[in-house]
Amino acid sequence: MTDSDTLKAPAKHRRRSRSSRRWLLLLVAVVLVAAGAAVYGRDLLFEPAPAAPRTVTAERGSLERTVTSLGTIKPRDYVDVGAQISGQISKLHVQIGDQVEQGDLLAELDARVQESKVVANRAKLADLSAQLRQRQSELQLARQQNKRNKRLFAAKAISEDEMQIGAASLAVAEASIESLKAQIDQAQATLDADLTSLGYAEIRAPMAGTVVSLDAVEGQTLNANQTAPIILQIADLDTMTVWAEVAEADVVLLKPGTALYFTTLGMPDREWYSIVRQVLPTPEVVNDVVLYNALIDIDNADRALMSEMTAQVFFVLDRAENLPLVPLSAISLAPEGGGPTVTVLKPDGTQERRPVEVRLSNRTMAAVASGLEGGEQVVLPAAGAAKAGGRTGGFGARL
Repeated sequence: MTDSDTLKAPAKHRRRSRSSRRWLLLLVAVVLVAAGAAVYGRDLLFEPAPAAPRTVTAERGSLERTVTSLGTIKPRDYVDVGAQISGQISKLHVQIGDQVEQGDLLAELDARVQESKVVANRAKLADLSAQLRQRQSELQLARQQNKRNKRLFAAKAISEDEMQIGAASLAVAEASIESLKAQIDQAQATLDADLTSLGYAEIRAPMAGTVVSLDAVEGQTLNANQTAPIILQIADLDTMTVWAEVAEADVVLLKPGTALYFTTLGMPDREWYSIVRQVLPTPEVVNDVVLYNALIDIDNADRALMSEMTAQVFFVLDRAENLPLVPLSAISLAPEGGGPTVTVLKPDGTQERRPVEVRLSNRTMAAVASGLEGGEQVVLPAAGAAKAGGRTGGFGARL
């Protein structure tokens, strides 16, 4: 091998190395392009199908627009039975829960003081009656004497002075009679008052009902000189009254005769139906909140309702029956001030937007009077649209 061949060999080797690197880079580029194409093709091939719309079935039913409030149940008719005279309770004839009729004896007071007054006034009346009889006899004698004096004076048998004295005696006797009669009337009135007070020693039921409270015990002394002390309370539990507290913003919607129903805490599954009897004009202010009392009478023959129970009252302002019901969010307004519409999913999968007439709505549901049939599928707005508010947000206020 010559020296020139030895010098040429490295140059040839360098050319082969550069060629190999070019082919390697080209191969990497081809691989990368193929991988990108595969990924792109996979995305095109496996692109997810559009999500099915959310729907709800328009079921027929009833819808109410109501005003709610809390109330307290009380007896409609009740009476506080007190003592009209002072004295010690000698006997109580009833206990809480007893049924009484009007006129039944409830309690007795120690009546010895009243009895002594009656005895004294009867004696005084008897004395005045005896005095009256005596004065009546004296009056009869004075009349006879006056007649005799007139005859004697006509015969000039007595003087004029004697005749005038007789006439004056007659007048005095007549005046004495009138005075005694007035005293007798006064004594009789006093006796009648004492007899009435004596009758108050027996405390009787002023009405039929149930003894619901007992505030005194046997042996207790009652002082009726300043205020009438309460002994017990009788209530008619056959008819109860709900005192419902209604906010001033809602009370203008109520009037006598407004239909309603209510439940109690102890029986939430039972509903009582009635109407408003009266809305009291004077409010109660509780923590700067103005509340008006609506009175509701309810029959309680089964005694299921008891005093001071809490009632949740629903005043029915309007009611729609046997109409398709849909969520309020499913109703939107047509563009440019149009009326309410719903989107219906047809059996073939297509959607149809229809105008509807809304009969009634509350905060969550709407009753459709026309434009929609029961059993049809109504499309609900997407979650994003519901959050955004769209044109459904203010629709409830329009209904």
